[in-house]
Amino acid sequence: MATADGVTPDLTAHRTAHTSAVDGDITTPMWAEAEWSTRFIDMVTGAPGMYDTRAAIVWDDTNLYVAFDVEEPFVAATQTDRDSIVFLDNDVEVLIDGGDCYYELELNAANTVYEVFFIWRDAYTPGSRFDVAQFDVHAPDAHTFAGDYDRSGVSFWKGTHPRGARWAFTGFDMPGLRTGVCVNGTLNDDSDIDRGWSAEILIPWASLAVLAPSRSVPPQPGDELTMFLGRFQRLIVSGTEVLPHPAMTLNSHGVYDTHLPERWSRIRFEA
Repeated sequence: MATADGVTPDLTAHRTAHTSAVDGDITTPMWAEAEWSTRFIDMVTGAPGMYDTRAAIVWDDTNLYVAFDVEEPFVAATQTDRDSIVFLDNDVEVLIDGGDCYYELELNAANTVYEVFFIWRDAYTPGSRFDVAQFDVHAPDAHTFAGDYDRSGVSFWKGTHPRGARWAFTGFDMPGLRTGVCVNGTLNDDSDIDRGWSAEILIPWASLAVLAPSRSVPPQPGDELTMFLGRFQRLIVSGTEVLPHPAMTLNSHGVYDTHLPERWSRIRFEA
């Protein structure tokens, strides 16, 4: 169904009356009744993804829930320390836009979490809501980030996005975040063919207020969030790792760049 501006949302998130153990099991009533996405597509070309990947979102008055169903014949994960570089593995990713900032969460099949909070540099001004101890740009875990994958020439420092660079706070932890993974196969064992793995993510609405304090949390029916839902696949061909990793997303970006909020998906919340 189209929204008031005539644009059909990319995915509808329905209110749920169920609770979840957040253990990665997507065979529960919560996810059986959810609206699941279509198969993810190649982030650059829009062609069908090389493996089947789908996502669903539900919500209640307290939490936002996101689930992924990931086809993968050889389930593997090597990153096991929290905030290690999860995207070096096969992973699923959720990014949530806040206008002047956005939140990134990555998760691999070992249930290893990687989080970053990004603030556009043009929004980080003296006295702004970001000018607080939590977002101290002098902290060791604060970095500048230009965004695109292959920077060169005049775009090296600022990237190619019209807003330029971002501050990236890699020490950020979303309060109340819970994640769970269920492997349908054997992790890190290529002697058999796996079906894949599934993931669940819970984020309290109260914690998401950091993105946009004026936004209604929990949402009202008809409200929307702009979110990135994606999956990256580490692929070894004839002993050589394919780089960049194949990227499968709910929406095609036309370029290999995750960090383009204006090209993310529109998620509509309904009762």
